[in-house]
Amino acid sequence: MLFRAPLLLSLLALGGCDVHEKNQTQQEQIQARGALRVGTLYHPLYYFLRDDQEEGLDYELARLFADSLDVELTMVPAYSLDELFALLDTGKVDMLAAGMTITPQRRQQYRFGPSYYDIAQTLVYRKGSSRPRDPSQVEGEIRVLAGSSQAESLHSLQLELPELHWETRRDTDAEDLLRQVAEGRADYTLVSDILLARTQRYYPNIEAAFTLGEPQPVAWVLDQRTDDSLLGQMLTFFDQQQAAGTLARLNEKYFGHVQSFDYVDTRTFLRRTETILPSYQPLFERYAGELDWRLLAAISYQESHWDPEARSYTGVRGMMMLTEDTARQVGVSDRLDPEQSIRGGASYLSSLMDRLPDAIPEDERVWFALAAYNIGLGHLLDARRLTRLREQDPDSWAAVKENLPLLHQPKWYSKTRYGYARGRETRQFVNNIRQYYQSLLWKDNPGTDPGLTAQHENLPAEPET
Repeated sequence: MLFRAPLLLSLLALGGCDVHEKNQTQQEQIQARGALRVGTLYHPLYYFLRDDQEEGLDYELARLFADSLDVELTMVPAYSLDELFALLDTGKVDMLAAGMTITPQRRQQYRFGPSYYDIAQTLVYRKGSSRPRDPSQVEGEIRVLAGSSQAESLHSLQLELPELHWETRRDTDAEDLLRQVAEGRADYTLVSDILLARTQRYYPNIEAAFTLGEPQPVAWVLDQRTDDSLLGQMLTFFDQQQAAGTLARLNEKYFGHVQSFDYVDTRTFLRRTETILPSYQPLFERYAGELDWRLLAAISYQESHWDPEARSYTGVRGMMMLTEDTARQVGVSDRLDPEQSIRGGASYLSSLMDRLPDAIPEDERVWFALAAYNIGLGHLLDARRLTRLREQDPDSWAAVKENLPLLHQPKWYSKTRYGYARGRETRQFVNNIRQYYQSLLWKDNPGTDPGLTAQHENLPAEPET
């Protein structure tokens, strides 16, 4: 008995821990563990690594959600939708955050948080081939991802159109399906309108044929259980982020630069990244400082199309289109010298970022600085004043860019310090640079990294409480 007493006490202690854990809510289990485990997919909108830094819309929101729970965030990337749902089904993650659409079939198996944006299912074809106007005109095969909402939509559609031909793929991702269409290796694919808009910058010969069905909401996914503690916290969290303007800021960051597609401009830009950019890339890298050299290159393309001899009727010149005053300010003696121009443009942009009000969020300062680069700091500050006058947030780029065109209108510029300015052109200027910048980031492919080791292999499953 003397030998059994410690063993009995240990068993009782272990049993007590097990009972305690089972009595905990899901939120309490996460807080006891000290980490929120989030399943995701590598994707420029969801989660990716750039220069060893985690980024993505879903990552940023998940990080804030983990902060609200006072725990660490552990992102668990999967390499397919099947694998992603398996992580949740086996208890290896607490939730999924990967641009998941809410569909009838998924609602039968899972719970969803509040929607934070909508997508439209869009059929994509190759430019130059016959464009179908509706599903009945589709001649050929539609390729979609296995387990995707697109596959679910096509399955339902085939009940009405038995002759519809489509197949699912498990060994790829949505962007690769778009690449297959662009290269003529697939007839069609069905993807979200947002992915198409972002990807056309890289594959300019793909085009939208038509939209299928109504827009679908995107939300985080939870498993089915009677315990709603985490879901309740999630609802509160999204309400708070909506009120704080965080959702609007992230919407601007990830979607604000997506605009109407220009086929000719995109083809020209991609061609010049191969023929002209390599000659000047070392200069952009040398003078970027704390800036991303690809941002400098994007500015230069917008300004001069990487032409060191570029001139404007307004008197600006060179790769970075500097005025005479700005050139003197940053120590540039020859505006047509590529090295001096790039060095001067980088220095000027950095100085503008330093001179902006401290209240502007760090991740939006660059867009304000780009606007000031184009229109002048005084006019940008006027646009902020008009934004405040209209009871909007002057520290939000989404709000300020909508008010920039007011600088055209006497009713509004008469209320400003610096008067009339071409605010509409400045808004387009910034949007164009953001598009070129995203294209250069994609070209370098520093984001989604399929070579990274998945983190979920050794994660223990947890029982439902």
